[in-house]
Amino acid sequence: MRFDVITLFPAQFAALTEEGVVARALQRRIASIHLRTPRDYTTDAHRTVDDRPYGGGPGMVMRYKPLRAAIEAAQAEAASEGVESRVAYLSPQGERLDQRRIERISAAPGWVLVAGRYEGVDERLIEDCVDEEWSVGDYVLSGGELAAMVVMDAVIRLLPGALGHADSARQDSYSTGLLDCPHYTRPERIGDKGVPTVLLSGDHQAIERWRLQQALGRTWQRRPELLQRRGMSEVEQQLLDDYLREAARLQPRVGSEQSE
Repeated sequence: MRFDVITLFPAQFAALTEEGVVARALQRRIASIHLRTPRDYTTDAHRTVDDRPYGGGPGMVMRYKPLRAAIEAAQAEAASEGVESRVAYLSPQGERLDQRRIERISAAPGWVLVAGRYEGVDERLIEDCVDEEWSVGDYVLSGGELAAMVVMDAVIRLLPGALGHADSARQDSYSTGLLDCPHYTRPERIGDKGVPTVLLSGDHQAIERWRLQQALGRTWQRRPELLQRRGMSEVEQQLLDDYLREAARLQPRVGSEQSE
């Protein structure tokens, strides 16, 4: 999979490309990241990429021509390698991404990601060149670079061969519409806390049932809207009901311990 990133600060992407899952995927040629700055497509001596907004107001707006030229150059280079790339602009006004949308993005052969800065980009660039606008959350960042890195990390880890274990991505939070279950490793006891007995049983069917139940319960407690959107089977509903009954049974004990 190919990513082309239009950015004023290409050095920031070293955090993604020099170590970790994405760096290993790049080394294995599972994905590629190509950085391009719009300053290389300016025609004035100062390599100007921004200007004051019409109508006044604070901040600056990124100019149309350098950005469009950078986008077109990125698409042309991708096309020369047989990759048809769509263009996405990282923006607080964009579609908020979730795991389902990340999975859709990962199915495409390539993307050109435009990392905006300042007050944003000339709206005519969005109208003429951008296929999709994406947001990584309902908050504002200093620029689109971090958002672009979040998207690429989330997408690349889904590509076959990117993770060390083929099931890792499938078992992540949100991959089934649920939050992840709790995880434990050695030592078996830490203070008065032990590993749940079922995880030591060797009964894989019971372990999978427990993990599903914990994921359902955790999602109900922390993100109930996910369950409402996802729905549950009869078996899952029974597992959740059992989880909630057990949680209610333990709650008075927690309260009494705190009051002693």
